[in-house]
Amino acid sequence: MYVKPKKHLGQHFLTDLSIAKRIADTLPEEEGIKVLEIGPGTGVLTQFLLEKSNVDLNVIELDGESVEYLSKNFPKLDGKIHFKDFLKYDLKELYGEDPFMVIGNYPYNISSQIFFKILEYRDQIPFVSGMLQKEVAERIASKPGKKAYGILSVLLQAYYDIEYLFTVPPSVFNPPPKVQSAVISLKRNTRESLPCDEKLFKTVVKTTFNQRRKTIRNSIKPLIPDGDFSKKEDIDLLTKRPEQLSVEEFIRLTEWLIAE
Repeated sequence: MYVKPKKHLGQHFLTDLSIAKRIADTLPEEEGIKVLEIGPGTGVLTQFLLEKSNVDLNVIELDGESVEYLSKNFPKLDGKIHFKDFLKYDLKELYGEDPFMVIGNYPYNISSQIFFKILEYRDQIPFVSGMLQKEVAERIASKPGKKAYGILSVLLQAYYDIEYLFTVPPSVFNPPPKVQSAVISLKRNTRESLPCDEKLFKTVVKTTFNQRRKTIRNSIKPLIPDGDFSKKEDIDLLTKRPEQLSVEEFIRLTEWLIAE
């Protein structure tokens, strides 16, 4: 059975087995880990995950043709294939409150949305790895002061230590994408919660980066009552631009906003 890559699903099937094995080997070696693979496609990565005796694997796939292929070719996945849309699926139906790890060759057209959803389950997901578009990987792993540093960088780095592992050329995919790819890993840090209002923190990050050419003073004005800065003590962050602020500085800015 041949599975045709579908453009509307952002499918680019990896054909290089050595790269698939390298991605599988990013998983921790600890015993009894539950792992969810997103978008297994034809199982190029899946086969190496199934070889790992310490991994309890489930896969989630939106493409019916791929689901049929996996069912026929990977009997070990019996009862473990979930024909679902990851972005709409309540992962607690599968894992309850248990911890689980996430891996995959993520569809390029929804990779950012996938990582925003992972954030929602951050207290259950201690580790994430996989391949995505190089530009998005760089954005996620970027440090303050870099052009790629943005909303996804700050929100993910607030809870995860992120490592850019290696770059993957278009030639190892069918069909070859028009962009470079990259493999990254995210390991949950020790921060259980932010020392500020987490909803406001997210609002501050998005508000400032959506006007990233403006200074913080100008972009954050709508979040100040009546836009009147004179009612608040001065803070040294206001003259900076969002890409200059670390996670800790965004936390400080959020605390300053709600301070009396």
